[in-house]
Amino acid sequence: MSSERPEALLVMDRKTLLAQFGDQEMDRLRELASLGDPVSSAELSSAGVRRRLAEVEVLITSWGCPPLDADVMAAAPELRAVLHAAGSVRGHVGEEVFDREVLVTTAADVNAEPVARYTLAAVLWSGKKVPFLLGRSHSWDGDRQVRMRDEQTVVVVGFSRVGRRVVHLLREFDSNRILVVDPVADPAEITAAGALPATLEQALPQADVLSLHAPLLPRTRGMIGEPELEALPPGAVLINTARGALVDTAALERACRARDIYAILDVTDPEPLPADSALHGLSNVVLTPHVAGSLGEETRRMSAAALDELHRYVSGLPPRAPVTRRSLEVQA
Repeated sequence: MSSERPEALLVMDRKTLLAQFGDQEMDRLRELASLGDPVSSAELSSAGVRRRLAEVEVLITSWGCPPLDADVMAAAPELRAVLHAAGSVRGHVGEEVFDREVLVTTAADVNAEPVARYTLAAVLWSGKKVPFLLGRSHSWDGDRQVRMRDEQTVVVVGFSRVGRRVVHLLREFDSNRILVVDPVADPAEITAAGALPATLEQALPQADVLSLHAPLLPRTRGMIGEPELEALPPGAVLINTARGALVDTAALERACRARDIYAILDVTDPEPLPADSALHGLSNVVLTPHVAGSLGEETRRMSAAALDELHRYVSGLPPRAPVTRRSLEVQA
């Protein structure tokens, strides 16, 4: 059980702090927690910050938070909660945090909404290949090898926070047949959501759209490589809003140069792509600069989620979006 107003510290880079925590957010934070000096920090190694860490019970983290390694944890003996105002905690939460049984929460559910909406837009536009026609020609050619189907098969890889929302949004359109590939998801949950469970091998030859929503884990790195791309039918569209390294970039470059397949990539490996990457100049590839997730004032919704978790922590209520050692094994 926490104290009534726990000592708290904001840990994120300066740009993120200014974007996510305006006057309204800071006023609410001060109602829930005690803020010392400094109120925020982008680093955890200086003497002043270490003195603050020694008394802090709650860290509110976001983009730019350094790793909470053994050295940091030793300097924070009172730490009981890490409330993340962004998505994945992989960059800063490790075994040392879980070994201490520190509560960890995430705002990834909030961030999943704009990613799912971006994906829906990409799926709908890709049916007529609209993203690949923009700016390519000043002449009129209404045919342009567009192959519209009465029913479009969308393969969703990863029944994750985003993947589930994508399935829900796609179910609003009767013309979509949805296959979900996720070896750790309950097939009954997939069916209840209005989709069909499938293996990747079963799904790829049927895919009009292949949309990636899996976490980047050792077993998923490069999961879409040359064999998988070869299995896609002509005209298929690959959409990646998850992690660039899920896809073998070199294999994708070769496939997009040689075959009638398309790609909409909001994430790449590496990120950003080098200027000489072949993907930049291909008419069947659309690149967006990692904009599917929360941007600008959208990130305030993630701050609100972290502050909601702080309210629940102070009130002795269970968290809404906890992250555990076990859940992190299968989540982004």
